[in-house]
Amino acid sequence: MDASDYVVGSWLFLRGLGLIYLIAFTSLGVQVRGLIGQRGILPAAEHLARLRWLGRRRYWRAPTVLHLVGGSDRALLLVCWGGAAAAALATVGLFALPALAVCWLCYLSLEVVCRDFLSFQWDALLLEMGVLGLLLAPFSPLPEGPLRAPAPLALLLLWWLAFRLVFSSGVVKLASGDPSWRGLTAMCHHYETQPLPSPLSWYAHHLPRCWHRLETFATLVLELVVPLGMFAPQPWRGMAAATIALFMCLVMATGNYGFFNLQTIVLMAPLIDDASYAQVLGLAAPAVPLAAAGWPGWVLAPIALLLFALSLCYLWLTLLPHTRLPRWLLRPLAALAPLRLASGYGLFAVMTTERPEIVIEASDDLEHWQPYEFRYKPGAPQRRPRWNLPHQPRLDWQLWFAALGTLWQHPWFAALMQRLLQASPEVRALFARAPFGQRPPRYVRAVLYDYRFSSPELRRRTGAWWQRRRLGLYCPPLTLRGGEVLVVRTLTESGEPTPGPPPEG
Repeated sequence: MDASDYVVGSWLFLRGLGLIYLIAFTSLGVQVRGLIGQRGILPAAEHLARLRWLGRRRYWRAPTVLHLVGGSDRALLLVCWGGAAAAALATVGLFALPALAVCWLCYLSLEVVCRDFLSFQWDALLLEMGVLGLLLAPFSPLPEGPLRAPAPLALLLLWWLAFRLVFSSGVVKLASGDPSWRGLTAMCHHYETQPLPSPLSWYAHHLPRCWHRLETFATLVLELVVPLGMFAPQPWRGMAAATIALFMCLVMATGNYGFFNLQTIVLMAPLIDDASYAQVLGLAAPAVPLAAAGWPGWVLAPIALLLFALSLCYLWLTLLPHTRLPRWLLRPLAALAPLRLASGYGLFAVMTTERPEIVIEASDDLEHWQPYEFRYKPGAPQRRPRWNLPHQPRLDWQLWFAALGTLWQHPWFAALMQRLLQASPEVRALFARAPFGQRPPRYVRAVLYDYRFSSPELRRRTGAWWQRRRLGLYCPPLTLRGGEVLVVRTLTESGEPTPGPPPEG
């Protein structure tokens, strides 16, 4: 492998990484006060206060700059928009190395305090990509000048990450034993049950069943067979990367996954050589680049070895989930885990075949209930699914997971209901519409529905994109008394509610 053949792809990766950081920080910045602000769902300041019992160990166990500046709304916005400013510099190639270092530190800091809301695979992937970006970035502060060849070890780690991401997603689908993947029926359910469908999802869902079976088979081939081409010589390596990138474009068209698909596309860029870029773009063959101008080998080699070893451990846990790592590996793995240097991946291991949805409602009299309207999550049956790419609406996404479990499995949901009773303006801003506007409701509850895409005939007749069936209460009616949230259990003869303590969980 000659690293000088992959200058353009490495350049595209670094610029794309900066752009993804910019998207991630901007998306979170407009939500952060409602999610973890002082009047948010899971206040960061309270979490930081609970970590103080660790003493100085908290700086390693929960690495975040917010230990130094606090968890106020101003501090959270400073980290978000400071990270966005650094990402903008990285996107245009200015001070790339320090800018990417600031991005990584800021995003790690936010992931620590956001907890449930930044616990997804694409968040872990962004941090791992960020570490590799630091190994690949040039020391030069300016974007001008001749292109430099990437460091071979950094380039190999990028290829390895690209392979692990895609291949692991295929392996977990079969290893889970899920009958929908083994029986090639997973895509019959995917478009309807995915977290945030796009407007095209309805049309894709109503394609013939035989087509969905073909899609399921093609998905397994794309994730299990095509990634093996990443280890083949050119042009097969480039063809494998281009195929995965095209697959991500199709996924983006039929679903909303924030910036995850862009991450995968950017990861494919360094797998394509300069000659292929020149041929596709109709350009002259690139000149021979200068030698790599980055980390010296004696620094890069041990770091690369450590990252590769960590990734092997996580790949082991992904491919063989029922086995245990040797004890001598567990201690260093646990010690380095807070830095998120590597992670395991594997998407849609088990395909959901039903779509439970939570509808949060408010009332003043316990008889007439009005729903909170979300910006992107399915709600009113007549409302068309929306696009939100590349924005990642964290609350809408988390509610998809909450609906698959119970109230007691998601403690943050009770905190959300309390903020709604308090009419927190920051939390209310996460919704498209609140039933009583600025005024707090007397009661809130959550109802669980089963959602299905409407049939073509029903949609022609009523205009409804969804049809739903009530399953029952997800959360009983709650009220606020003296600052304490109470469950409304019964009604007196005069019709007044009798509040009681929350049920045992």
